[in-house]
Amino acid sequence: MTSLPAESASTFAEVQVALGARSYNILIGTDLIGGAGATLRNILKNPRVAVVTDENVAAVHLESLQTSLTDTGIEHSALVFPAGEGSKSIATYSDLMSRLLDSRIQRDEALIALGGGVIGDLTGFAAATLRRGVDFIQIPTTLLSQVDSSVGGKTGVNAPQGKNLIGAFYQPRLVLADISTLDSLPHREVLAGYAEVVKYGLLGDYAFFEWLEANGRKVIEGDTAARIYAVEQSVKAKARIVALDEREGGVRALLNLGHTFGHALEAETGYGPHLNHGEAVATGMIMAAELSVSLGLLNRQDCGRIRAHFISIGLPVAVPKIDGITWTAEKLLAHMRQDKKISGGKITLILMNAIGDAFSTKTIDESDILSLLRQELQE
Repeated sequence: MTSLPAESASTFAEVQVALGARSYNILIGTDLIGGAGATLRNILKNPRVAVVTDENVAAVHLESLQTSLTDTGIEHSALVFPAGEGSKSIATYSDLMSRLLDSRIQRDEALIALGGGVIGDLTGFAAATLRRGVDFIQIPTTLLSQVDSSVGGKTGVNAPQGKNLIGAFYQPRLVLADISTLDSLPHREVLAGYAEVVKYGLLGDYAFFEWLEANGRKVIEGDTAARIYAVEQSVKAKARIVALDEREGGVRALLNLGHTFGHALEAETGYGPHLNHGEAVATGMIMAAELSVSLGLLNRQDCGRIRAHFISIGLPVAVPKIDGITWTAEKLLAHMRQDKKISGGKITLILMNAIGDAFSTKTIDESDILSLLRQELQE
């Protein structure tokens, strides 16, 4: 499959996350923020919401959302935080909770997360814990958050010891993935999101990876139909996995392809601006592929094909040189030992037998991981 399927060459798609009484829909299309009020009016228990966003997103999209809410009689307030990974912290969470409680948000009211993964995770964690649980709606404004973090109910904040170590599984009531918001993203942020898109092909959908090889450039460059199809296929894959394993007891771990390595890279940089999440995950997926080759699981041809696609799109395939950071295999392995998926003292890794055939394992010796890290760092 190398061209866009005719039935998917549209301006709207809808995907359901099937979780019984907690099921919810993901709406994918253009200009959804401008019509958000009418959409939300039908699901809100009480027409009063608090919008949580960051300074960058507020400057571009907040007014449109507020106008839509006002036009449909939904009372609203806005809480704006600094942009960036630094806001995904206990300090920001505490500030957010204080402001929500001061505004007297009640249990039948809702929070709206308007922004990327940081805002979505932060708002979702606040919703999970405010008065022991209030509804929240995800309006993701980055490609990364549209295809990954806004779906599945993982919420939380970072700790000094590692990424996403404090949080809760808490599902949104609705996800509005407005593709129009991607038009204002810097190229680097689009690439970061694309790393999560290609992940779905690598972990379980060879045909989708093949489609991305032919059409990934369209996704990056802003073709609306291609973007909607890429987001739709990504969230369909994630929705299927979440419906089977909501709390990551089994198959959901596959969604962490590249993440154990990637989170270690992010932790070593202090979650700074020189390496964003998508770049770290892309590098981590290359590491996972190379480790799979070294263990005799993935053939070198498939690994080369993955590497070639990343290079053609502009994703990193090697650990970057960053001023002030001295990478060492031992430091990265220490971060990996703090990963939240550690079980029985064993590091959980997602490896590949082939493109589209990934699996989770806790059986890899740390000596093999350390050897791979040294190889990648050219120690």
